[in-house]
Amino acid sequence: MDTDAARTARESLELVFQMSNILDTGLDRHTLSVLIALCDQGLNPEALATVVKEFRRDPPLTTSTAQTTPSTK
Repeated sequence: MDTDAARTARESLELVFQMSNILDTGLDRHTLSVLIALCDQGLNPEALATVVKEFRRDPPLTTSTAQTTPSTK
């Protein structure tokens, strides 16, 4: 990526981040960057928004958040 394109991408991301903060989305720059890249790849923005909302409502379980039952002897 040339320097002008990189600068434009950074400025665009900063603008999107500012808008995100005004709208109180709670999304960080990295997440916004990933979402923008996915849209650039042709994913439906409304579908991505639905996924983000779903993850916020009901976060996926991971091994660190999953509860285990202690074994009894």
